[in-house]
Amino acid sequence: MKKSINPKVVEILITKSLVPTFDPSMKTLMRIVKFMNENTSGGKTQLALDTNLNYTRLAKHIVWMEKKGLVESTIDDNKINVSLTQNGKFRKNNFKDYLIYN
Repeated sequence: MKKSINPKVVEILITKSLVPTFDPSMKTLMRIVKFMNENTSGGKTQLALDTNLNYTRLAKHIVWMEKKGLVESTIDDNKINVSLTQNGKFRKNNFKDYLIYN
C-alpha cells in the first residue's frame, strides 16, 4: 500500500506560497543545507528525519529556499524530491552570510 503525500505539504510546494509572517529559522536552514549537501538528492521523508522536522515545517523552509534559488523540489510518482541548485551548491560554504545579506 502506497502512502499518500500530505495534501497541505503538496499545496505548499506546488503554490510556493508562504504566509507573509513566515520567518525561517537560521538553525533549521543550516541543518537542511548540511544534510542536503551530504545527501545530494533525496526525498522529503529522509530529509525530515535527518533534520528532525515535521513535513509541513520542512516544506515551508524548502519553499523559502526555493524562492531564494537555493533548492529545487519536484513531485514524481507520489514522492517529493529536494536537491540543491547550482546556486545552492555554490553558496553552501558561506550560506549563513548569504542569508544575512540577501
